Amino acid sequence: MTPHVLRPIFRQLFESASCTYTYILGCPRTRKAMIIDPVYETVDRDTKIINELGLDLVYGLNTHVHADHVTGTGELKRRFPTMRSVLSAQSGGRADLYVDTGDTVGVGVMELEVRATPGHTDGCVTFVDHQQRMAFTGDALLIRGCGRTDFQQGDAAHLYRSIHEQILSLPEDFLLYPAHDYRGVTVSSVEEEKKFNPRTTRNLKEFVNIMDNLNLPYPTQIDKSLPANLVCGVYDLFSDELKKKVGGKH
Repeated sequence: MTPHVLRPIFRQLFESASCTYTYILGCPRTRKAMIIDPVYETVDRDTKIINELGLDLVYGLNTHVHADHVTGTGELKRRFPTMRSVLSAQSGGRADLYVDTGDTVGVGVMELEVRATPGHTDGCVTFVDHQQRMAFTGDALLIRGCGRTDFQQGDAAHLYRSIHEQILSLPEDFLLYPAHDYRGVTVSSVEEEKKFNPRTTRNLKEFVNIMDNLNLPYPTQIDKSLPANLVCGVYDLFSDELKKKVGGKH
């Protein structure tokens, strides 16, 4: 009789206003868990799922200092007091644990390798799970796209190198889970993006030209999100004016 194999706990969740994906990863043996890119407005939902699954939330990871939503990390720390927030050492934001290329973050049998993937922001990182053959790419590499490079230390050439050297260098069967998707697509793969991504399949010069001419609108939530996210989204640490903009009652 084949022994029962416990599968890692994995949930992909969506926040509609900023089209953000949040990921919950848990060890099936220890019940310890991590959450990646939580959103303030969906903390109630995430808390409910974590409690229903009987998980002990150990880490709250952000792939970068976001500009399009306020992170839920600070509020989750209120609800799970032993949880530690995680950011890149290059992010400029406040966190309990700073990580850089080559570091690992893990719970139980689950382990994520940290790869610095700057270009969208200086502090962007990709988290790679080699055992489950998947990576969480944040805003660096999106499905058939990539993060914008026209604000927040953006650098198109730097992003191009990050994507090709740190993400598309993974084995082709690795699944890629981004921080956002605006068309309802949930997952891609290294092989798909190497074949079909209309930006990253170009050479460096063409890529930079594309990124320099996107003419995207100003991010609608950036003025409240950036200051809040630099302090982990903790309301006590940013102004009353920003609290009103986010709609907080703390």
